[in-house]
Amino acid sequence: MHPVSGALLGRLSRPTSRNSYASLPGALGLAGRYATAMQRLLPLALILFVVVGCRSTAGSTDDPRPGTLVVVGGGGTPPAVLARALQLAGEGDVSVAVIPFASGREDRGDGAVQMWLEAGASSAVNIEDDPATAGDVIETADIVWMIGGDQNRLVEWLGTSGMLPAFQRRWSTGGIFGGTSAGAAVMTERMLTGEADLESLRAATTMTAPGFNLWADVIVDQHFVARRRNNRLLSAVLDGPHEIGIGIDERTAVIVHPGNRCEVLGEGSVVIYDARRASIAEVQPGELWSARSIVLHVLRDGDTFRVD
Repeated sequence: MHPVSGALLGRLSRPTSRNSYASLPGALGLAGRYATAMQRLLPLALILFVVVGCRSTAGSTDDPRPGTLVVVGGGGTPPAVLARALQLAGEGDVSVAVIPFASGREDRGDGAVQMWLEAGASSAVNIEDDPATAGDVIETADIVWMIGGDQNRLVEWLGTSGMLPAFQRRWSTGGIFGGTSAGAAVMTERMLTGEADLESLRAATTMTAPGFNLWADVIVDQHFVARRRNNRLLSAVLDGPHEIGIGIDERTAVIVHPGNRCEVLGEGSVVIYDARRASIAEVQPGELWSARSIVLHVLRDGDTFRVD
C-alpha cells in the first residue's frame, strides 16, 4: 500500500468562504436549466437530514461515519472492487439491495443484480421488483448498491419514495453503501448535477444540488479522466474550497472506511484537488478564476489516504 501524506492528513478547518457560489445560477447560459432543476429538487431539502439522522453518536467523536462507502467512477465495476465489498460485508451470506432509480431503462437494476450474484453475493434484490418490501430489503441488506444514470433522478426518488427512514436506519447501523457513476455522485453533501461550463474555469458555472451527505467535506466527480471533467470539478472546488474535490475515473473505486480512511482500487486514477489552504482571488459569478497553491494528488490502485 502507498500512503499519501501532506495536506490531506491535516485537520479540516471550515473557513467562511467568500467564494461559495454553489447556490447562484451561472452566467454562461446555465441559469434557466439550473432554475428548472432546482424547482424539481427543491422539495428534496429533506435529504440534508441524512447527515443528522444517520450519524451515530456512539464511539469516538473522531469516527462519525457508522458505515463504509464503495464509490465507483462508472464504466463498469471491476471484480476486485466487488470482491473487496463482499469481504467488508463479512463472512458467510451477503445480501445486496439494488437501488435502480437513477436509470431510465425498463430493465434498470437487473444487470446489477446479476453482477452481484456472479461476484458471490448470496442474494441480490432489485427493490423495484416489490415496492411493498423495499424498506425491509434496504434495512436488512449487507450492501446497498446504487446504479448509474442521472443523479438528480436518484435524489428525487429518495426524497419522494418514503425510503429515507430505511436509508437512515441502515446507515446508522453500519451498512455498506456503494454506487457507480450517478450512484457515486450522490454520496456527498453538495452533488454535481451535470450542468457545467466545460470550456473554461469560471466562478459559479458548475451547478450543484443537495446529495445524500454520506461522505462529508468532499465533492465527487465520476468518469473523471475518461470524460475530461477537470474543469467542472476544479470549478466546484473553487466555488466551495472547504470541500476536497475527488475525481474518480472509470473502473476505479475509492473505499471509504469509518474514520475517513480511504483506499483506491481498480484500473484508473483518482485525482484530488485540495484548495482549503489555497489563495483564491475575489471574483464575481461568471468571471475567470484566479487561484494559487491548490494541492493536487494523483492516486492509483493500492494507494491510501485520509480526509480530515
